[in-house]
Amino acid sequence: MIVSMRREKPTWGARKLRDRLLRKLPNDVRVPACSTIHAILDRHGLVTRQRRSRTKTEGTPLSQGLAPNALWCTDYKGEFMLGDKRYCYPLTVSDHASRYLLLCEAMESVKEQAAFTAFERLFKERGLPHAIRSDNGIPFASPNGLFNLSRLSVWWLRLGITIERIRPGHPQQNGRHERMHRTLKIEATRPAGSNFLQQQAKFDAFVREFNNERPHEALAMKYPADVYKASTRPYRGIGELSYPFHDRTALVTCCGRICIYKKKINLSTSLAGQAVGIKEVDDGIWLVSFMDYDLGYIDLEERTLQPLNNPFGPKV
Repeated sequence: MIVSMRREKPTWGARKLRDRLLRKLPNDVRVPACSTIHAILDRHGLVTRQRRSRTKTEGTPLSQGLAPNALWCTDYKGEFMLGDKRYCYPLTVSDHASRYLLLCEAMESVKEQAAFTAFERLFKERGLPHAIRSDNGIPFASPNGLFNLSRLSVWWLRLGITIERIRPGHPQQNGRHERMHRTLKIEATRPAGSNFLQQQAKFDAFVREFNNERPHEALAMKYPADVYKASTRPYRGIGELSYPFHDRTALVTCCGRICIYKKKINLSTSLAGQAVGIKEVDDGIWLVSFMDYDLGYIDLEERTLQPLNNPFGPKV
């Protein structure tokens, strides 16, 4: 009905269409919010957006990662118990093209802050990849975050790294990394170390052998260290975001909100501390963008965000 009404009245915005629905429909029928109506119109190609000098990302399929640092793969190998009865959660990162094992860190948990520290150290040592592929688990993704973004994946985006996520239940899409995990499990966790220090020593020895002594058939029996070279993209931290094509810039609070005209709208805590661009596209309807990605529409009356289609790859 909304689409047909817009085609009848092509100059009417979401607010006018909603008012017409309120007048036509019975009182017991719930009429969608303006932001929802605007998102429906957008999905059907009935909203004209201002042209930009940048290309809007529509979602990234899994890349081939044919060159070193084109694609890194990361995951936590399944946890196991150490001799002191504590659990170890190995965080691993490998280069897809060369099979080079970049990181194998014995972690006490899968908490986000520890992952931040490990990746920052790795970026400083090896530079930045063009993309990182992971599964949909914490801390790489957030089940409750907008588009399943986590603070870690938002940080990667800010660094200019494309995020790739495998489909849930399809570990074969990260198959090379999973095969390395099987070898790691056999050679470096059986038996497990007595404590984290001993276990990390076992991981370090495994990494040295895997990269420098273990030939790979897929590499024509070369060692990963013969093929891999550090990235030419140095890690320099993140700069400030600007939105010259938007009406204003808003800072997302620590609780995941932005404030417009003294009204608070929830976005996502994964974007806390980040700047987003907002632009009025209809009366009381605002488009919210993060970097080059359009996130959704805000209706100031309803104080809600109506998300657009997931711009960060397949919905997970």
